[in-house]
Amino acid sequence: MNWRRLLFTLFVAALSVTPLSALAHKESDAYLTLRADPTNDHVMHGQWDIALRDLDYAIGLDANHDGAITWGEVMARREAIEQYALARMEVKGDGITCDMQPTGQKIDEHTDGAYDVILFDAVCDKNIPSKLTVVYKLMYDLDPYHRGIVTIHSGDKIAGAVLGPSNPVASLNLREPDRWGEFKSFMTDGIWHIWTGIDHIMFLLSLLLPAVLIMRRNGPGRQGWRRSGAVAESSGALMALAPSTSRYRWEPVASFWPACLDVIKIVSAFSLSHSITLSLAVLGYVHVPSRLVESGIALSVMVAAFNNVYPLVNKRVWLIAFAFGFIHGLGFASALTGLQLPTGAMVASLGGFSVGVEIGQEAIVLAFLPFAYLLRKTRFYQVVMLRWVSMVIIVIALGWLVQRAFDILIPGFSAILPA
Repeated sequence: MNWRRLLFTLFVAALSVTPLSALAHKESDAYLTLRADPTNDHVMHGQWDIALRDLDYAIGLDANHDGAITWGEVMARREAIEQYALARMEVKGDGITCDMQPTGQKIDEHTDGAYDVILFDAVCDKNIPSKLTVVYKLMYDLDPYHRGIVTIHSGDKIAGAVLGPSNPVASLNLREPDRWGEFKSFMTDGIWHIWTGIDHIMFLLSLLLPAVLIMRRNGPGRQGWRRSGAVAESSGALMALAPSTSRYRWEPVASFWPACLDVIKIVSAFSLSHSITLSLAVLGYVHVPSRLVESGIALSVMVAAFNNVYPLVNKRVWLIAFAFGFIHGLGFASALTGLQLPTGAMVASLGGFSVGVEIGQEAIVLAFLPFAYLLRKTRFYQVVMLRWVSMVIIVIALGWLVQRAFDILIPGFSAILPA
């Protein structure tokens, strides 16, 4: 087996294995807040926001199976909801588990839908200590990607963490909050947000597929493509309008580093713009309806992939990536919706999440680009990867766009549709 065939085998194996976990993923978030009672050292008041879709999946809420969960259906399952949720969370002080006592429920609207709000008291035998341990097991047996954003308030002190099936326990110091620990917790969350977000992965893949190719124009004096008429930069899935796309074709780049430099420019521009809108949205300066954001992300994926099949743009690719980054940043911000933290905690959380998103993004780029470069001259890469994979992405992104923009369920797409 020669080296090209070996690389081909490894490349196909990596592509076939990597998306499997993401295809089954539908983002699942919950928000758990605990506040110390200033008049009673034995009690913390809790609020737990859990998506109705998650509770319906876990214990069943939609009694008549009409696809719409009413307040009456939630109330009919009130005790079941409280028993299910509170049995999957523990608050410990000095090694002693506090007793969970439900006090009420209500419904709240988040950017991604309706949430059931469980109100409860954590009653401890001893005074609430300065260091609490939270054990979080909601959805641990149903969704490996579920995460709970935990925030604990005690006077003017706030501590927080991101917990889930792979990281269910956190020890939080209320007297001296561990900002570095919070940073690392949210950084890990940012990495997984990228790696389990199939729409973001497909957008990156659409940008990367033509990065090792260059578009050439066919001259009128010969049958085939004239090599002397370069019309585009070496990378970029998104390029400025050309009068006749049938006159162009992709050819492999001559060397690795120019292609790598173009990718760096595109990814850097994309990162800068999504960091801007991520910060503005989390801090509350920008509010865009979730349906518009998710529809815009689907449209960006479709356009990026379409350009690989019918090249349209050739200049200032980084500006186009920069523009699309704004809408993706608003999508990232949905992962931190609900955070109400003081400056120090917000900087640690937002900063950690942003760094994690970049690490996850760069990991995908670094894993893909060398393999793509080595396979760039093969028919497999130029036909199967660039054209066929891009066409599959177009179809999937179009399905997402229809579902998100018009709230129409397309059979088969729900398994790969991020929340």
